[in-house]
Amino acid sequence: MIPNEVGALLAYLGRLDPRLIRTDTGEARDQIAQWHHLLGDVPLETGHGWDTRLVAREHILNSPYPILPADIARRWNTYRRDRLQRHTDPTPSADPDDQAAWTAELARTRRAVATGSAEPAQHRALTGGRARPDLEARLREIGSCIPPAVRTQLATYRPTRAAREAIIAGGRPDALGVQCEWCHAAEGQPCRSRRVGPEGGARGNAPRATPHPSRLESAATQHTQQPAAASGGTEPSPSPRSSGHELIRPGTDEPVIGPPSADTTNAPLGKAA
Repeated sequence: MIPNEVGALLAYLGRLDPRLIRTDTGEARDQIAQWHHLLGDVPLETGHGWDTRLVAREHILNSPYPILPADIARRWNTYRRDRLQRHTDPTPSADPDDQAAWTAELARTRRAVATGSAEPAQHRALTGGRARPDLEARLREIGSCIPPAVRTQLATYRPTRAAREAIIAGGRPDALGVQCEWCHAAEGQPCRSRRVGPEGGARGNAPRATPHPSRLESAATQHTQQPAAASGGTEPSPSPRSSGHELIRPGTDEPVIGPPSADTTNAPLGKAA
């Protein structure tokens, strides 16, 4: 903004917030100089969504404090960053062998986008739309995008995933396909070891090599319910251990399976955390 635009902006803001009005000529001149020094790189308005008067009006509506030129400058910097993040550099029309001309055209394009003189070239939007409705069905027909030979070679570096794929391929219950009711591990995530301390609180959160027994039972229940639901049969009754309350062995996060014995009678009652 030039000083005349800064003066017009201050006159507009003075009608909205009388605290910004300066009646003395010297104070008004100093105020315009201060605002111009901080807002010299900020345009009054652009043709692509920026208007300093609207930004200042929004600040006056939402803040009890008088607006400062730094408030407008911060909003302008945020506006510039957002435009540059949405911008993808188009291929310059200059000769690629002319490095100076190539770089200068890129700089001019970015400067025009940053200052609001041009719209961002959103080439990323071409791939950011909605997926085709038949895409999932086609992917199921094609199968995995990883060839079987490559998947076999990757099994050495992904033992956990390879073991899970073998379980699914064998038609056995997938423990990681359900949420763990004991440690609340999400689907696809390994269980966590939460050892119970003497005071009854959980200690430690290290990943477990094997799922919790309650998670195995939930996976088995879901595995048996799927064929029954497909055939229209009745669902089996839920396991009594799926209520979220189990006995814990002292010093571990392992639930006790079966009737409580003498060494677990005084064990603290665990609850899904």
